[in-house]
Amino acid sequence: MIGTINYSRILTDPDMWIRFITTAKYVVLSVGGEMILGFGLALLIFRSDFKAKGLITTLLVLPMTMSPVIVGLMWQLFYDPNWGTFNYLLGLGRIDWVSDPARNLYSIVIVDIWMWTPFVMLLSIAGLSAIPKYLYEAAEIDRASWWLKFRKITLPMVYPLLLVALIFRTIEAFKIFDLPMGIVGRGAVAPRLLSLHLYNVSFVTWKTSYGSALGYIMLVIIIATTSIFIKYLNKAKQ
Repeated sequence: MIGTINYSRILTDPDMWIRFITTAKYVVLSVGGEMILGFGLALLIFRSDFKAKGLITTLLVLPMTMSPVIVGLMWQLFYDPNWGTFNYLLGLGRIDWVSDPARNLYSIVIVDIWMWTPFVMLLSIAGLSAIPKYLYEAAEIDRASWWLKFRKITLPMVYPLLLVALIFRTIEAFKIFDLPMGIVGRGAVAPRLLSLHLYNVSFVTWKTSYGSALGYIMLVIIIATTSIFIKYLNKAKQ
């Protein structure tokens, strides 16, 4: 009975629905940006022919090898409105990306995209490397345009690996905790992400039953979302 009350409280609380919407917004922005930039970088690197391609690829991969907490603390310094380099390099003036509730969600999105775009890039490069060259040669003979080759050859062949990247990044983005904790913290100005709220409820106020109910709801959402992606992945394999 108590468990049912906790689920009812969560699903009927308007503030919780704002947190669900904020988390969904974060997932869409971060994962969407990573998919677009990662696939674009993969196309650029794969089709380019320059001597330092291996070195540049290694440098691009470095962000995702770092600890998310360290990355968060590092970017917190970059975002500092007084002496941080982020505003200075972009010529934005003294904008507070950390303490301003209207901006700190986007500050986390920027860092997440910077950190995990290489993951999508690597999977995309693997997919591009597996495309047989004779398909492009046949398209050249038929005088197919670059857009037709991209739509009929490149994208369908890389599509399964893009779905794999989408599944992993969606799961990680939905339950992200360490990166926003390092950048913004869990205070009053922190964005209304479910993971931060789950931590505050379970380990700060010690409402463990309420936190457990929220954790199960998050688990169901993640399983439902990834099941849809896996369904499309199985169709792509066939």
